[in-house]
Amino acid sequence: MLRFTRVLPQSKDGTSVSSPRAALQAGRGQQEDTGVSSMKPNFSGLRALVTGAGKGIGRDTAKALHASGAKVVAVTRTNADLVSLAKECPGIEPVCVDLGDWEATEKALGGIGPVDLLVNNAGVALLQPFIESTKEIFDRSFNVNVRAVLQVSQIVAKGMINRGVAGSIVNISSMVAYVTYPGLTTYCSTKGAITMLTKAMAMELGPHKIRVNSVNPTVVLTDMGKKVSADPKFAKKLLKRHPLRKFAEVEDVVNSILFLLSDSSASTTGSGILVDSGYLAS
Repeated sequence: MLRFTRVLPQSKDGTSVSSPRAALQAGRGQQEDTGVSSMKPNFSGLRALVTGAGKGIGRDTAKALHASGAKVVAVTRTNADLVSLAKECPGIEPVCVDLGDWEATEKALGGIGPVDLLVNNAGVALLQPFIESTKEIFDRSFNVNVRAVLQVSQIVAKGMINRGVAGSIVNISSMVAYVTYPGLTTYCSTKGAITMLTKAMAMELGPHKIRVNSVNPTVVLTDMGKKVSADPKFAKKLLKRHPLRKFAEVEDVVNSILFLLSDSSASTTGSGILVDSGYLAS
């Protein structure tokens, strides 16, 4: 899990003001005692798999994990995104596959090897009003947004259980698991399903020391988020519903993901973090 190294404040003679604490637990790193300090995440020695790693939240999550010392497996369906990501983060393991295809996913990830951390971020937002919703949009949405989460999580969790190690899984859901937007009937339904799938996974995997949580953001101005807020009038009205009068930044979501992957949330499972600028409070 994530370890934090705290930088000790120094006295004038260069010595530390306070002493380090003992290791939190064997194999889970040290936490050095200080007052106010900068905290640097450390995923050294851990292997993380991130789906939807080519763009937006997934890409920045993969980069953050890589920068924090993790060995990262980056999964996306667009090879060009993997090529550019590998240039930015040398050492990342690229896997190009359409997660909406069950057989192709099994072939690509079935032998992926040990994974300690999983971020299920891949998703599609296909806009259609309820009355115009089609089988093709419904099936594609559920195959990528829900079924792939189940399949990839099964592959990873089985590996964790067989190795007898603890692990953490974070599913990227949405605020629309709880409220709906016009034209997003199917998308909202997939995210509601992810919220319940997260709870079910947490209940069954908890005895194996595998935690499962979700992050539920409001609109994040990635390429996908811009589709939702493309109508200026709707975007303006929507923004006013947010007490903080802003949409979420990608960094806000990534920080919540890292927290849930870390031992700082060691007693948190089956829960979701709302990164919604207060929308549900309004």
